[in-house]
Amino acid sequence: MADNHGNTPAAWTAVLVSLVGFVIGGIGISLSPVNWTLFWVGAVVAIGAGPLFLILAKVGLHESGH
Repeated sequence: MADNHGNTPAAWTAVLVSLVGFVIGGIGISLSPVNWTLFWVGAVVAIGAGPLFLILAKVGLHESGH
C-alpha cells in the first residue's frame, strides 16, 4: 500500500464531497413526501466526487507530503 493511501488533499476532498452528497440525498429521502429532486441533487454531488478526485490527482494533490 502506498504511503499516501487516503492521506492527501485529493482524497480528503473527494470523501467530503461524497459525504455531503449522501447527506443531501438522505435528507431528500427522509422528507415526507419524498423530495426526489433533492435526492437526485445529492446523488449527482456524490457521484461527482469521483471525477473531482481524478482532477485533483492530475494537478498534483495526490502526492505524498514526504
